[in-house]
Amino acid sequence: MILKIKNVRLAFPVLFKAEGYQGSDPKFSATFILPPNHPQLAEVNEAIATVAKEKWGARAPEIIKQLAATDKLALHKGETKAHLDGFEGNFFINARNKIRPRVMDTNKTVLTAEDGKPYAGCFVVASIALWAQDNATGKRINAELRGVQFLSDGQGFGGGSGTVSDDEFEDLSAGTEAAAELF
Repeated sequence: MILKIKNVRLAFPVLFKAEGYQGSDPKFSATFILPPNHPQLAEVNEAIATVAKEKWGARAPEIIKQLAATDKLALHKGETKAHLDGFEGNFFINARNKIRPRVMDTNKTVLTAEDGKPYAGCFVVASIALWAQDNATGKRINAELRGVQFLSDGQGFGGGSGTVSDDEFEDLSAGTEAAAELF
């Protein structure tokens, strides 16, 4: 089930070059932080219930309770990462994919790593697909990363401040004398 979740905060973006985790195959990934009053939180929970029902039928409510108790749902409580900036008191979704996600700017221009956005701490629109896993490694509801659209700047995580604004610089086109006066 595909969801487009608007105005979420981005954390741990691995959007341009896949990385391996603990010896696993390289993947693209991102974490999306939702405050407890996010208008789409109920929609996310409904989608999880729908995916579970499609996979496990009448047993879905019971299985969802088991998965929630062991933190195996796509939507997690931020307290599990309360030691990290932005997580405490919120919810989050981890999403991964072997295929590079579409990453674009507010005007739908495709972004590259050199553009400096999106970055950890900014606000984005996330496109994910929820799916139910039931195999030898266990049961869970996962999120597949499909795309990320930069929405707006935010305080960067880890002490960063996001991207720079043109207003932070002076017009130095008058020549080297004007530049020399700055030093």
